[in-house]
Amino acid sequence: MRKIEAIIRPFKLDEVKEALLEEGIRGMTITEVRGYGRQKGHKETYRGSEYQIEFVPKIKIEVVLDENKIEKAIDAILKTAKTGQVGDGKIFIYKVEDVIRIRTEESGRDAL
Repeated sequence: MRKIEAIIRPFKLDEVKEALLEEGIRGMTITEVRGYGRQKGHKETYRGSEYQIEFVPKIKIEVVLDENKIEKAIDAILKTAKTGQVGDGKIFIYKVEDVIRIRTEESGRDAL
């Protein structure tokens, strides 16, 4: 099993969610996060005053999948989250040792 964490632009969430649903990926966790990478934030103007936004709002999508669905999920995220501009985000992939469904105490693939 693998865990995908994708950090994306907030306005791309619905597109990414729909693309993952089309690939048969049903469960995901969404978190509103803030951070910066190479762009180191940006400047905005409000009522004539310019100020620095150091931490840019992003969305983190977390999905745990069986190995055979990883490539489809990554492709779906890449195709829908990409704008070609700095700040599109990142995808992180981790190995998952085990999963346990609390309600039924099932573990492994059965818990997904």
